[in-house]
Amino acid sequence: MTHSADPEHAKVQEVLNRAVAEEGVPGIVAEVHDESGTWFGSAGFADLRTGRRRTPEDRFHTGSSGKAFTAATMLQLEAEGKLSIEDTLDQWLPGLTEGTAYDGGAITVRHLLNATSGLHTVNIHPELISRYHTRSGLTEHILDPWQIEELLAMAVARPPEAAPGEKFIYNNGGFHLAGAIIERATGNSYADEVERTVLRPLGLTDTYVRPPEEIRIQGLHPKAYTKWFFDADPAEVTAENATSLPMEDPALAPFDATDFNTSHYWAAGNIISTTGDVIRGYRALASGSLLPSPQHQKMWTTRSNKGSAWITHWDLRYGLGVFEQKLASGLLLRGVGGGHHGSFTYVMGTPCGDHTISIHTNNDWKHFDLFGEILEAEFGSPPAPGH
Repeated sequence: MTHSADPEHAKVQEVLNRAVAEEGVPGIVAEVHDESGTWFGSAGFADLRTGRRRTPEDRFHTGSSGKAFTAATMLQLEAEGKLSIEDTLDQWLPGLTEGTAYDGGAITVRHLLNATSGLHTVNIHPELISRYHTRSGLTEHILDPWQIEELLAMAVARPPEAAPGEKFIYNNGGFHLAGAIIERATGNSYADEVERTVLRPLGLTDTYVRPPEEIRIQGLHPKAYTKWFFDADPAEVTAENATSLPMEDPALAPFDATDFNTSHYWAAGNIISTTGDVIRGYRALASGSLLPSPQHQKMWTTRSNKGSAWITHWDLRYGLGVFEQKLASGLLLRGVGGGHHGSFTYVMGTPCGDHTISIHTNNDWKHFDLFGEILEAEFGSPPAPGH
């Protein structure tokens, strides 16, 4: 592995350096796998108090990047004949939607995985905003454990936002329901099935699904610094206005969210990994080396983010837990991304997997702008703008 001084990736290193010097990012890293080998660049610190630098061994919360592993596990189960992604919610979780406005006989596993189920946007449920996106709420609730039953109930607690298959609405609830189906179909825990079908076959030894009681990440890890707090009534937050509502005063010191019970992410993305493991995982998903061909094609059958509230400033197409991104040059990339308090990850590469970059920052501000600049530095073109 080569490190920061490599001239081939000097432009990426320049963006990393500027992120720390000008944007107030605590620490940021990028790892590239291409025909020349592996390069790792870093700037800033894993821990502002001790001055420890970021390293390739740092483990971090990958946020919604973990959705891809949920989808891959489900597709492996389909290949094994244990279920079909055309199965309905009622077939596997009978009674769940009883007494709600949802038709469990019309929502399929495919709908859950490609975010077209019509489920309400559980990510901005007032209870979650109140607990985790106000400074006082996070102080009080950062160690709260969540039960799977609570997550399933919350997924169908509010009225649908569309009919099944009608509209792309990015949310976590569908993946929680998918996780429950994985457990029902196999008789094993979600974590065990992800380990069996994805992590072990790919040799991802620095990656694991967090146990529901875990507070501190296992192994070496950076601090997580958050400012992800709304200065608004939690009941007023919607998917459409979440990026435009006023946030807490940015001059306030970041909140240390390193030790955190993140069980509310569960099958929607509660996976710990490293920049290297994340690249190895998503290269396998992009190139087709993990899934059988029929399931690989299903994973990468995508639809546009146009008309949705999800990362609207870029031209993206969502598949089953993964997405495609077009650059202004026309180059198509495949990958994943995700965020958690004080931790944002973005992984993009060519469809064959021969040129992939993994980026992680241990904060939650300025991240998308920086990710776009890093993609331009590495691939020679900025992201294509959204619709």
